[in-house]
Amino acid sequence: MSARRVRGSLLRALVVALCVGYAPSQARGPLDVERAIAGVRIYYGARTDLRAVDEALIAQARDSLDMAAFLLSDRRLISALEAAARRGVRIRLYLDPEQPTLTGGPATQALAALLRAPGVEARVKTAPDLMHLKSYQVDRRVLRTGSSNLTVAGGSRQENDVLLIESENLVAAFLREFDYLWTQQPNLRLRPEALPLNARAGG
Repeated sequence: MSARRVRGSLLRALVVALCVGYAPSQARGPLDVERAIAGVRIYYGARTDLRAVDEALIAQARDSLDMAAFLLSDRRLISALEAAARRGVRIRLYLDPEQPTLTGGPATQALAALLRAPGVEARVKTAPDLMHLKSYQVDRRVLRTGSSNLTVAGGSRQENDVLLIESENLVAAFLREFDYLWTQQPNLRLRPEALPLNARAGG
């Protein structure tokens, strides 16, 4: 076989391998069980303003936003959520019970205003273990996750990351988990009148 024909055969084999997603057997692992194609952007704080990343994503919401937040005390982000609700976005918040905003910490009044907005519902986990997610989905299109809490420190001073994942399949997987958490008993529905509104300003 001529060198030219050998090169042609190798090229065709390479094209086929790329098309079928060939990977060496030693590279197989958990990612081979359920593959997904997604657009992913990663942001690193504190050099990047992660609060601005979250604020911009929330501003894009037009239909729905489901958030599971270990800590939600950044008044900028709470205000962005309230603005989304007032333009018709349906919002569900699933929160850890140790929220500073639930115990009279900063931003309690902002959270109360958010809970009074139309189309907003919040529930608090009452089981003893932490609800440690810092994730939310926007319009069943984009999933936000990462290590950064939705706090001033988490988004502007600490070394954290935020991942924005654009994939309907991965958003659907998050929503299945969120709906499972949302319906657990005995979750507590959070109402604005239950918050200590004499809390000091801040956040």
